[in-house]
Amino acid sequence: MSGMEDEGIAGAVLKELQQVAEKFKDEDEEDAYMSPYAHLEKSAVLQEARIFHDPIAVRENPRKCCTVIAQLLHLQNTGQFLNGNEATEVFFGVTKLFMSDDASLRRMVYLFIKEVAETCNPDDVIIVTSSLTKDMTCDVDLYRANALRVLARIIDSAMLGAIERYVKQAVVDSSGQVSSAALVSSLHLFEAASENATVVKRWISEVQEASSSSNQMVQFHAMQLLYKIKSSDRLGVSKLVQQFSSRNSLKSPLAVVCLVRYTGKLLHDEVSEGRFGDGYQNGQSLCVVGYQFLESSLRHNSEMVIYEAARAICSLPNAEAQDINPAINVLQMFLSSLKPATRFGSMKILAAVSNFHPRLVGKCNEDLETLLTDPNRSIATLAITTLLKTGSENSIDRLLKQISAFLSDIADEYKITVVRSLQRLCFTYPAKHRILVGFMSNFLREEGGFEFKKTIVKCIISLIRAVPETSESSLLHLCEFIEDCEFTMLSTQILHLLGELGPSTSAPARYIRFIYNRVMLENSSVRAAAIAALAKFAASCPSLRSSIVTLLKRGLEDEDDETRDRTTLTIHVLEDAMEKNPYIAPSEDTEGDQMPPDVPVAGDSAAYVLLDGMPMTFDKLRRSLIAYQNTPGAMESNEPLTFATLPIVEDSAVDVVGTSDHDEGDVVSGMGMGDMSSLMGGDEPVKEKADPAAAIYAIPELASLGRAFRSSSPVALTESETEYVVSCVKHIFESHIVLQFSVQNTIDDQRLENVTVMMEGDGDLFEVTGEIPAEGIKYGETGNIFTVMERNTDVAIEACAYATTLHFNVIQVDPTSGDDEGEPFEEEYPLEELEITTADFMAKVTVPDFRKAWENCDSANEVMEKYALQFNNVGDAVSSVIGLLGMQPCDGTGTLK
Repeated sequence: MSGMEDEGIAGAVLKELQQVAEKFKDEDEEDAYMSPYAHLEKSAVLQEARIFHDPIAVRENPRKCCTVIAQLLHLQNTGQFLNGNEATEVFFGVTKLFMSDDASLRRMVYLFIKEVAETCNPDDVIIVTSSLTKDMTCDVDLYRANALRVLARIIDSAMLGAIERYVKQAVVDSSGQVSSAALVSSLHLFEAASENATVVKRWISEVQEASSSSNQMVQFHAMQLLYKIKSSDRLGVSKLVQQFSSRNSLKSPLAVVCLVRYTGKLLHDEVSEGRFGDGYQNGQSLCVVGYQFLESSLRHNSEMVIYEAARAICSLPNAEAQDINPAINVLQMFLSSLKPATRFGSMKILAAVSNFHPRLVGKCNEDLETLLTDPNRSIATLAITTLLKTGSENSIDRLLKQISAFLSDIADEYKITVVRSLQRLCFTYPAKHRILVGFMSNFLREEGGFEFKKTIVKCIISLIRAVPETSESSLLHLCEFIEDCEFTMLSTQILHLLGELGPSTSAPARYIRFIYNRVMLENSSVRAAAIAALAKFAASCPSLRSSIVTLLKRGLEDEDDETRDRTTLTIHVLEDAMEKNPYIAPSEDTEGDQMPPDVPVAGDSAAYVLLDGMPMTFDKLRRSLIAYQNTPGAMESNEPLTFATLPIVEDSAVDVVGTSDHDEGDVVSGMGMGDMSSLMGGDEPVKEKADPAAAIYAIPELASLGRAFRSSSPVALTESETEYVVSCVKHIFESHIVLQFSVQNTIDDQRLENVTVMMEGDGDLFEVTGEIPAEGIKYGETGNIFTVMERNTDVAIEACAYATTLHFNVIQVDPTSGDDEGEPFEEEYPLEELEITTADFMAKVTVPDFRKAWENCDSANEVMEKYALQFNNVGDAVSSVIGLLGMQPCDGTGTLK
């Protein structure tokens, strides 16, 4: 009985709980907001839209009509579009609502026409223009303004001429609502079509008059339209800026903001076009006037104008500290504003200026320190990063204490910004590297995402590269990090770095324990990277080889193929090297200064196999082997196949970008194929790069020239719109140059026969020894002409220019049938001058180790010449030198930093 009673009580309690839950559920459903348009059906709305055809209902119940229009707009904006017949029927119904005098309904009609005009039949839309034109000329300002806005969306350039008079009158109307609507409509018309822009430009006198209006919004829109009309005329823009900046007639803060922006853009253009003079305060008149206006705007009574002027001054190109100083003073006052948006805007500008003028921003440091506790994390982060750029060496310890408490409370994206600022601080004060690296390494051991940890590792590695004194302490911090690192990519990157730098430290053996732990405790990718790192230690330090071989033998039974294969190869290579060159330990009496260096002997096989990298990537090796196979007679040659005998493969633009995009110490540079597949998750299809010299190898007459050294990019000898489009590719051989002229026939009633290129030039360096003409080139086809030039090896290579002329026979043909319609006649067509430069004999190839390659170069290959570089900036000079020499920049030196 007691069991039954218990079950009854439990059932009653459960039932009561269900009732309470249902009660709360009903209350939640009652409180939940339900959109009145949530379950609209298009058919039901179209049925209700028939009320538009009932004049009595329209007159007595305009609110119902407004509701139906709102429902139609909701269907339109949620993707339930009306088909052609439905749109036409509804559109005609809406036009009948113009009979109503209800202001709210009329505004809904304007909105519907403007929204649906693009999807309706243009012939249907034209019907409402008469009603809109009538409203545009009525006495009600609300109707006039809205009618103008709608007309601007539905008329074309032909109809614009019919209503031009009304729009011009509306621009200078006494009503600010109508005038502003006319100006905004003119802006839309100006941008819609070039024909409309021509008409709008004729209204400049009316727009100029509207800019003097007492209505602030009219001034704002008039200023925008004036600039739009004059934007293509530099003189007109300069007059516009000078006129309004000196007259001080603008009462609208928005209009003044526009003028400040136009002035800033004008000053940028003046500097970029070389009309800067001696500065913004003593230079050209336009620069002086523009800067004075910006400086005077700092004293405007509107906060937005002051901020915009400060931003414009701080972003001026070639600005000196005295030019920016007034803006910094204003921004410093904004830092104490009660508005978060004002504080954030000021901080953002100061953070940007601190990159170029840290001392100038340094006077704001006290105000910046107060912002470290700002509740807005974006402002606090900007304050920290700016302080790290402007602070002195003595203030670093104090800043780090403040940052340590701050970093634990912010998101990773803000932490990354702070870490990058710490990196720049390390470069500025290398003596503080121990404190800064130790600070960053502490956060490596705390919670954080991959990007945050990756940024810290990248920062430490870049510091090691830039300041070698930091290597040992930084490597130890990284070793401690990989003891508990959850990210495979970071672990493999650090292991590769240890294998590269660890053997050259004062005590290489201290890193072995950290690396060996990864062999025992990590996943297959990390284990393989650890084996590679141990192999580099053993190859670089003969004293450690026997110990490392003992440790490596554990990997012979590894379950991963990549790890096992690397271990087997490494042990075999090391044991062979130890047998050939056994290590002899120095005696115990040997003092430190007399201790022989722990380096491999010359010709050591382990150092060659495990330390020396390939001279090219696997992709370039594959492309080079394909080019070797395509070379005539290469496969039948008895010459041994070595890296030196393979054809040179130049770096493409993609290769150069990919190389420059890798970070310092990139994990990819030290990975094996197993690591790549595990991290990338698969192979992406690579587009095959065609050999430019393949067309030469296919011609039997040119087979005796041998293998091409390189092929240049196509050089255009005509414009792309001419009758005959001609380009030239220069193929460089050991003692010859083959010029491949590509000729495209763009005339549909001509066929070209026996096409050749005549070359005339001075000098004894090259002599034309052969030519292969194009037999026939039909309309739309491209034919190739090959000209062989022999180089005089006794003459030094120098730039040569050749006048080129296209010679051919023309046969008139029927464009439709292609049949000949006459006899051939000779014709010639002048081409641009073709220049052969020393850059054509240079192959752009990336050098993996520039220092080693430079030391191995023979001094006999050195040539010293002087060049006069007349450029406005260093970036242009660097690009010009690279283009002149035709060489490949090494180690990222082709990019200005």
